[in-house]
Amino acid sequence: MPLSALKSENQITPELEAMLLAQRSAYRADPMPNRATRIRRLDTLHNALLDHSDQLITAVSQDFSNRAAAETYLTEIAPLLDGIAYYRKRLKRFMKPQRRHAPLLLQPASTHVFYQPLGVVGIVVPWNFPIFLALSPMIGAIAAGNRVMLKMSEFAPATGALLQTILGKIYTQDEVSVVTGDVDVATAFTALPFDHLVFTGSTQVGKIVMRAAAENLTPVTLELGGKSPAIIHEDFPIQEAAKRLAFGKCINAGQTCVAPDYILCPKNKLDAFCTAFVEIVSKSYPSLRDNNDFTAIITDRQKARLEIYLRDAQEKGAELLPINPTNEAFDNSRKMPITLIRGARDDMLVMREEIFGPILPIIPYDSLEQAIEFVNNRPRPLALYYFDWNKSRANDILTRTHSGGVGINDTLSHVAADDIPFGGIGSSGIGHYHGKEGFLTFSKAKGVLRKGRVNTTRFVGPPWDNLMYRSLKKFQKLRHRRR
Repeated sequence: MPLSALKSENQITPELEAMLLAQRSAYRADPMPNRATRIRRLDTLHNALLDHSDQLITAVSQDFSNRAAAETYLTEIAPLLDGIAYYRKRLKRFMKPQRRHAPLLLQPASTHVFYQPLGVVGIVVPWNFPIFLALSPMIGAIAAGNRVMLKMSEFAPATGALLQTILGKIYTQDEVSVVTGDVDVATAFTALPFDHLVFTGSTQVGKIVMRAAAENLTPVTLELGGKSPAIIHEDFPIQEAAKRLAFGKCINAGQTCVAPDYILCPKNKLDAFCTAFVEIVSKSYPSLRDNNDFTAIITDRQKARLEIYLRDAQEKGAELLPINPTNEAFDNSRKMPITLIRGARDDMLVMREEIFGPILPIIPYDSLEQAIEFVNNRPRPLALYYFDWNKSRANDILTRTHSGGVGINDTLSHVAADDIPFGGIGSSGIGHYHGKEGFLTFSKAKGVLRKGRVNTTRFVGPPWDNLMYRSLKKFQKLRHRRR
């Protein structure tokens, strides 16, 4: 379908139309970039990240009003450098056509799978990790030989503008292009007939994006988050659990799609966990308001949403434990203290909605079976965390629960493991990127059968009543009969 046919209905702008047509034209001129071209594009990005890392860190902090420089480097820039190195090392093997088996009926013939770039990949970028969640899927798309269009978040304007400048200098517009703008631009962007569309954001908006993509039969990868649980086994040291969970929750002030959303803690260790958690967070962040290590909430609107969650929980009988060592006020600041919630119930917003902020309900349980049932009675999360030195019990958790990914005795870090896929399931998303799965997501696995000069099918028929067909049928019966 031509873009002009969609334009009036979905408000596709002439600028977006021209951008996509230019990338499509460039792709057709070079539909199968060789390995050297792909590595050049990856290396160019690698060097740009090194050259502009300080500027990128400053831009992200500006968008948040404050974000720790170390957080931005460790969660956004360093994983991208590792991701580029991963694909650079393995690209030759990933690109190589894969030999497959040809059945006896088709012999003599050879079969293989040919991995072909899809074409133009659209990526809709959220605000919470605007560098990593823009460039991580882009790296996979480039490694697979595609052109890329990025739609940056309007809630991270400084980072979006800087990435637009940086990528505009190192790539031509028909290789990689960056789009900025508000929700109307985002709506028009998702209506474009891409060859693949990646969206990271809320489940509610993900449904809208999927409907828009369906109009063009555009395949989608959706990373949607959800309520990622953490289960602490009774045998696991509670101080160690608190330390590892505090790190995962405090990064980016909990504004992370794979942050622990609620904790399932043995009932007899609930008090000990809360005490340990408060002590660990207080030591890591002895002050908050003027502490550059403690990240702020991205917008006033997001902060107001989180404050509504806290009021709702308190009004319905929950106990709030804000971790604010120096009792600072935050009236004119977008910072919020990490707050534990005891006594959370299913009718509270903190248990119905993805929190995406510095709030952490602690749910007591009596038995591990009860904890597993609690998780399985809810939509499948993007991540699940389990704390237990016992490998057998951990393996049981893997088989009895469903989630996009799992961290055993850790939080968040599985996202940075380049050789495993990252993606959700059900309400937490569709599809994968990272690693080999990322290369496959952005490639068409084209099955190819090749025959030579000898054509045995001419001996089979028609007409079908011939010796070769009868012999083949008899042989198949003998060969495939189960004994």
